[in-house]
Amino acid sequence: PFPHIYFDDVFPEELLSEILKEFPSHKDIDWQTFNDPNQIKLASSNEDDFGHVTRMFIHVLNSEPFLRFLEKLTGIKNLISDPYLHGAGLHQILRGGLLKIHEDFSKHRLTKLDRRLNVLIYLNKDWKEEYGGFFELWDKNMEQAIVKILPLFNRMAIFSTIPKSFHGHPDKLNCPPEMSRKSVAMYYYT
Repeated sequence: PFPHIYFDDVFPEELLSEILKEFPSHKDIDWQTFNDPNQIKLASSNEDDFGHVTRMFIHVLNSEPFLRFLEKLTGIKNLISDPYLHGAGLHQILRGGLLKIHEDFSKHRLTKLDRRLNVLIYLNKDWKEEYGGFFELWDKNMEQAIVKILPLFNRMAIFSTIPKSFHGHPDKLNCPPEMSRKSVAMYYYT
């Protein structure tokens, strides 16, 4: 429905396993909590709450080599990363959580730059289809999902945040209570 791609096994498994070990539980840090009819999720953009390996990984994702990779992949020139992690960082959705179909904000609150790309890196080992949590890309009329991507460990999804780039995971998560849907989310601007 809009430009997107996903890759498996992009990063060394050992690296993402370390990030998963550092990933804070829903009780470990002061998560930003969203609980309304459109979303039930946790988010943190506070690097002080991230482990050492996680911070270094986010810095790599904000680095010039990664920006050049994204520019070559997408054809979008002069991408700018976001050291403030506005809306980005660590995301976690617990059992029963969801993120209704939506389009993202288009301007960075502080820099006023135009948001162009989202990169999501999933950290969910042993994730099964019956748990749900598919990342869904919907048509421009919000009538149906065109693409559904299972949030598997070491899967990286990249998509354009153009107008009407509707996405989310609208069905309640059905994972075991001790699990959650974890991801690193990064946003890029021009």
